Amino acid sequence: MVGLWGPAKDKGASASWARRGGKERNRKMKIAISAMGETLDSPVDQRFGRARYFILYDTSSEEWSAHDNKQNLDAAQGAGIQAGQTVSRLGAEVAITGHCGPKAFATLEAAGIEMCTGASGIVKDALEAYKAGKLNKAEGADVGSHFGSI
Repeated sequence: MVGLWGPAKDKGASASWARRGGKERNRKMKIAISAMGETLDSPVDQRFGRARYFILYDTSSEEWSAHDNKQNLDAAQGAGIQAGQTVSRLGAEVAITGHCGPKAFATLEAAGIEMCTGASGIVKDALEAYKAGKLNKAEGADVGSHFGSI
C-alpha cells in the first residue's frame, strides 16, 4: 500500500470534498477505480466489467492497492456482475469508471455502491475529479451489455 501524493497535510474535511449528489465526499471511505495498470498513474479503464485492474483507494489512510480483474477480461458473459461483486467484496463504497453497463450497475446498486461514470485520464486525476465534485453519481448504465468485449 502506498500513500497518494505523500503525507497528508489535512486528514480532516477539505473544502474540495464538497457534497455533490450521492455520498458525502469528505467522509472516510474506500473508492474503487477501473484501471488499465497497477498504479495511480495508470489510465482509467473505460470498461468497468472488463477493466484490467481495480485500484482501491482508502480516503482515511490515503493508501491504495491494485486488484487484478483478469478473470473478466475475456468472459463471454457476466463480466459486469462479477466485477461488481469483486468491488463489493473489496469494501468499496464508490466505484469510478469511464462507462458502466446495465448488469454491473444493477449489481453495484444492489450492494449500495455509488457509481460515477465519465472518468478519463489517469487514476490520480479521476480521484481528484471525484473529490472536487466533478464526477456525478450515475443514475443508470451509460452503455449496453457487452461493451468493450472482443
